[in-house]
Amino acid sequence: MLSSYFVLSQFRTAFLGKVSPVHFFWGSFDLAVTRFSGRTAPRHPGGVLGLPDAVTREAYSHEVSSAGFWPGGGGVVDEPAFYSYAYPAPAGFADAKVKPAQAYFHKQLGEFILPYEAVRTAASPAAEIAAFIESTYDQAATLAHWDRAALERRPQPLS
Repeated sequence: MLSSYFVLSQFRTAFLGKVSPVHFFWGSFDLAVTRFSGRTAPRHPGGVLGLPDAVTREAYSHEVSSAGFWPGGGGVVDEPAFYSYAYPAPAGFADAKVKPAQAYFHKQLGEFILPYEAVRTAASPAAEIAAFIESTYDQAATLAHWDRAALERRPQPLS
């Protein structure tokens, strides 16, 4: 969890727009970080297990790209995994090419999944997580036409 926290925190720092702190979400026991586009989103339909609809609608009142780690369970994805999703999901998001190769789009969940086992056995687990969350965010923000010039920090050359 601490290593995941570090990578998610690094991902958070390059964003100038509204971004959540890296947080432990009690509702599903996951560690997450969310970036916001600044634009309002369509009203969320609700129906998220364990969350009142009013909470869900507030959480998704604006466009988001969210990523994190989930320990698994519940019969949908039973193994630990990293995940990434966008709300609302832009057209083409489910078919987007993301990194690393072991990542896939889970149709039932509507999000990308990177199995923990792929991360655990990688030469550089942190690099695998970073590639996953950066590439899924890149696809979400590009396909949804986020104002990336205003929202993202570009590295400045040293003088």
